[in-house]
Amino acid sequence: MEQVETVVIGGGQAGLAMSHHLALRGRDHLVLERARVAERWRSERWESLRFQFPNWSLALPGHDYAGDEPDGFAHKDEVVRFIERYAFRIAAPLRCGVDVTALRCAPTGVGFELTTSQGRIAARHVVVATGPYQRPRLPRWSLELPADLVQVHARDYRHPGALPDGAVVVIGSGASGCQIADELLEAGRPTFLSVGRHRRLPRRYRGHDVFWWRRELGELDRTVDDMPSRLRLPPPVVTGASGGYDVDLRQSAARGLHLRGHLTGIADGALAWADDLQETLRAGDRHYHAFVSEVDAHVARTGLDVPPGPGADDILVDRTRSGSLASPSTLDLRAEHVGAVIWASGYALDFGWIEIPVFDAAGMPQQRRGVASVPGLYFLGLHWMHKAKSSFLCGVGEDAEHVAACIAGDVGQ
Repeated sequence: MEQVETVVIGGGQAGLAMSHHLALRGRDHLVLERARVAERWRSERWESLRFQFPNWSLALPGHDYAGDEPDGFAHKDEVVRFIERYAFRIAAPLRCGVDVTALRCAPTGVGFELTTSQGRIAARHVVVATGPYQRPRLPRWSLELPADLVQVHARDYRHPGALPDGAVVVIGSGASGCQIADELLEAGRPTFLSVGRHRRLPRRYRGHDVFWWRRELGELDRTVDDMPSRLRLPPPVVTGASGGYDVDLRQSAARGLHLRGHLTGIADGALAWADDLQETLRAGDRHYHAFVSEVDAHVARTGLDVPPGPGADDILVDRTRSGSLASPSTLDLRAEHVGAVIWASGYALDFGWIEIPVFDAAGMPQQRRGVASVPGLYFLGLHWMHKAKSSFLCGVGEDAEHVAACIAGDVGQ
């Protein structure tokens, strides 16, 4: 059996950042990747996808963005090339095309055994860096759609032309759902969007991108201890498409997007919607108002030299003047000539291959700042592992450095 001090599972941004910090400490390690470097960016994203944050935020430990469009938004293929260049630059000990099918504690009680598609490996430490977007989450209602209706998860959507003729229903109004709905609308496809909880934010405000403001306000560095209610907040809805713009569902509706409340059921070829569209849109507006209010207060407090803004109160008045939107309670799929349903319903973790009692009742790893409850086992790159930016490309390096220090014995665990 092959012996390695530390095995890192996953050759994406998290696994490579981990490799960098282990190499800095001279620690023997191996990075296993099931397919290719940054595989999810390659094959599990739609064709037109743009990075949701400005290019200046493309940063991994010792490797920053060096292009000539720092305020632009990279195409997904550019993100792949950025990560590939990083892997080459740090000379990561990568082994691609290796699928880890089982991870167990070693029979001796010290270390671990990995079963892979290329044999078994024994390791003293294991870092699971497989990312937060593992298994598409599909509601049980997906089984109740007509058998002849095409349905895909957002992970498998590619472009409007790949869908059958007819209208398209998009279920879910997070960043993916809103962007896909906008793309379908621009392509001239009749499109329905089921709107759920979302956090609307400005793409730019007072001369800076929203991500710049989130960093300036300290939001990205807030820890799990600072934000006990973090899981109740929906993720921000932003886009880098077309140079970046505010995702505004009311404006999309004015352009022809059919908005509906959240899905409550499917029966006899019809979708049923909750009567909550208006309140959901107002809640999104309140998030927007709260954010720009926080920015304005920060500018007033610090004297930051930025352009003036319209002000939160004026923005709120404009929204209340925009009027209401009709939202029928059902949609007959055949009557509306619906050809496809896209589930923008998020992802679930998939750690069924880890045969170690380290998960809670919800299937989440029991860890603190990446250090699992089982000695020698670590996790990296998941949402809110330590800070708000733990799963971000520009933030995962901090957690990787901490985990590497723990492996090297430089800090207590």
